[in-house]
Amino acid sequence: MKHRHSGRVLSRGRDQRRALMKTLLGSLIMHERITTTEAKAKEMKNFIDQIINKAKVGRKDPVRRVAIIREFQGMIPEMASKKLMSDFSVRFEERVSGYIRIVKLDPRKSDAAKMAIIEFV
Repeated sequence: MKHRHSGRVLSRGRDQRRALMKTLLGSLIMHERITTTEAKAKEMKNFIDQIINKAKVGRKDPVRRVAIIREFQGMIPEMASKKLMSDFSVRFEERVSGYIRIVKLDPRKSDAAKMAIIEFV
């Protein structure tokens, strides 16, 4: 039974799934818009909300800022972390959640995978 299990497996092991999310999150933060499969986009949505909320807290509280930057080091690349703390925390200051939008696309021709564009609002 699937009680109390959350998240998607994405046909990968735990370490490979974490590495995939790290690269996708870094690419999304740096480019602000990426094309990926629908399942990966939906899985990233949870991570983005958590990361931006932490960045907003770190912007307001200088004591927590250092701890949050250290926490980001394992999750996203350093350049993405700097952009997140400087740009996105200001940009989404008034917004509580719902920082990204997922736009569904036509299926990919090679394997008919459901595709989507994930971008910041």
